[in-house]
Amino acid sequence: MNSRTRFARAMAHQPADRIPLDIGGTSLTGMRPGCQARLRELLGFTGPPVSTWRGIDERLLEWIGADFRSVGGIISLPSPHIQTLSPTARVDCWGIRRELVGADWQITRHPLAGATIADLDAFPWPEPRVDETLLATWAAQAKSLKAAGRYVAVAEHPVYGILELGCWMCGYDDFLMRLAADPDFVRRFFDRVFAIQMAVSEPYYAVLGPLTDLTTSGDDFGGQTGPLISPRMFARFIAPYFAARIARTKQLTGGYFWHHSCGSVFDLLDQIIACGVDILNPVQTSAAKMQPERLKAAFGDRVVFWGGVDVQRFLPAATPDEVRERVRELARILGREGGYVMAPAHEMQDDIPAENIVAWVEAVRK
Repeated sequence: MNSRTRFARAMAHQPADRIPLDIGGTSLTGMRPGCQARLRELLGFTGPPVSTWRGIDERLLEWIGADFRSVGGIISLPSPHIQTLSPTARVDCWGIRRELVGADWQITRHPLAGATIADLDAFPWPEPRVDETLLATWAAQAKSLKAAGRYVAVAEHPVYGILELGCWMCGYDDFLMRLAADPDFVRRFFDRVFAIQMAVSEPYYAVLGPLTDLTTSGDDFGGQTGPLISPRMFARFIAPYFAARIARTKQLTGGYFWHHSCGSVFDLLDQIIACGVDILNPVQTSAAKMQPERLKAAFGDRVVFWGGVDVQRFLPAATPDEVRERVRELARILGREGGYVMAPAHEMQDDIPAENIVAWVEAVRK
């Protein structure tokens, strides 16, 4: 059974020869450079990568037996805000300043903190224009994937989510407070972002949609102990925009809609699925109410789970034997009668032993 058939059976909630496996197949399920380097060393791969796919050594993807490859990505739109302040500080097209702290770019300035509706109207928003040369490059990659017919082709989402942009541009405390106290500001902000989302999505998915099998999406709705906002607030503010975006994306692509939300989203899943989400990622099992048994029992016939291998607490500290047992358990619970793609519950960082990745992949093969 090949990757495409294996994935089709998972989406149809039917068993396959094995659980579909995604390590490195999307921007949110990859491996940090140090993690890759140790895995290459353990496997005896010498020299630089012969080729890479989205920054992952293709030799590793082939050894893993990864069923997925992705194209596209978040687009840096034309904007007066864009600046490189130093090798460790920059401002993106939304006016968000980030600084390099360790290996991660952390937000250090929120351009709309304390803003008014008048400030929103006067703000220099990014121009929703997709670079045609960049789009042509991605289209060529997607055509190559489609012609090969080996892998499931994933279109990365081109724009950020409305809630995460609100929290990044205003600050989490500022924007979450506004959801309760200043609904007019929130709606004006969401209207602005949604218009940009849709204007970018039209040309992007018109090209990549017919060449790919699904598209990703990202917007974090959950924290470690529960949703960032109540179900009632989600229905009032998020769902109308989210559902409209998904509906139009599906019209353009004809494919599945995959959504990434970290944290505990159990209490929002009814609405997330009703908005049109076909696949839930990353299935953060270390968060409240996100136990595999509970998720499968409540939603297993309505959504496909993608992820589940905990990189927060389990994978860095487990023994290889514990990894093998956990992989078998996830396959038995989430993979029962299909409906599951096994993947890391976020990018694998440099604290994960290479021996644990080997144990994981070998367990899937068996």
